[in-house]
Amino acid sequence: MNIVKDTVVTITYIVKDMEGKLLEESEDPVSYLHGGYDNIFPLVEQALEGKVVGDNVELKLQPADAFGELDEELVRLEARDGFPADMEVGMQFVGSPLDGGEEMLYTVTDIADDKVVVDGNHPYAGHAVHFLCTVTEVRAATSDEVSHRHAHGAHGHDHH
Repeated sequence: MNIVKDTVVTITYIVKDMEGKLLEESEDPVSYLHGGYDNIFPLVEQALEGKVVGDNVELKLQPADAFGELDEELVRLEARDGFPADMEVGMQFVGSPLDGGEEMLYTVTDIADDKVVVDGNHPYAGHAVHFLCTVTEVRAATSDEVSHRHAHGAHGHDHH
């Protein structure tokens, strides 16, 4: 079966930086609903259109097409006393942005005596990446999946 709108596509993937350093690799296959539902990077979806099981796709993605540009406003200086004593650079926590919007994941990027620098950008924001994936399964989406706009089941997610 070819990958077309309203098929559930299962892939394994590897994301590397432009120097070839591994950034991320799927531990398990990942499924998404194909057809413009914003479940995967649009350029990856475009490249997968028409492919079949066993096909590989390899793309170089600019920041805007992958994890986004670096947003300086998401880098914040916070008082050290608002954090746990055993905090280390690289630790992540969920917090609210200054504008009170939706909670997001912040990464601690620097610690000084009484200040902590936290960054709400995706760790790979601002980076061009090399995206490689292999199609492992393609099936027709159920009407439920189409109405919910995402894949369900083994590699997608369940509604409880």
